[in-house]
Amino acid sequence: MDSIIKTYFKNLEVKDKSLQVEAFQNIINATKVKAGWAYEVWDQLLEWLTDPDNHRRARAAQFLAGLAISDPDKRMLRDFPALWEVTKDSKFVTARHSLQSIWKVGLAGPEQREIVLTHIIDRFKNGMNEKHYALIRYDMIVSLRKLYDEVKDEHIKKIAMELIESEEDSKYQKKIFQPGKRFN
Repeated sequence: MDSIIKTYFKNLEVKDKSLQVEAFQNIINATKVKAGWAYEVWDQLLEWLTDPDNHRRARAAQFLAGLAISDPDKRMLRDFPALWEVTKDSKFVTARHSLQSIWKVGLAGPEQREIVLTHIIDRFKNGMNEKHYALIRYDMIVSLRKLYDEVKDEHIKKIAMELIESEEDSKYQKKIFQPGKRFN
């Protein structure tokens, strides 16, 4: 890992919020392409997924999701359940930030994409009792759209449309999911 990336990780822990935000954004940007340093931070990020600090949990989830494309050993297949748990975090903002990034795991390959799709489908269909479930469902549909936009897999579009159509309240379906705007 080069000294710049190391500095970004160090700056996540400083008191200056503007330096923290800058470091966070720089790490997110660095995960948009294959990062040779992924395994140097992987285990630390896994530990952060259960850290008492919700900021660390959210950051770790977002970083790991982005680093999935830099995972030739396919560790994500083993570690995905821990990452998915953060999408259900007791701090809703942490859960939501994690869920909004989870689609990036699907960019790593067909196996990773399938695990993301399976988890989203299950939660969309069976998570009705979750607090803020409407926002969670919305985030899952947006995640499917982002994944579709990147990989152009019609299977993803089909899944998303089926989930949208499964919403029984047509007013809600139109207002929140706007099916015509999501996948055309």
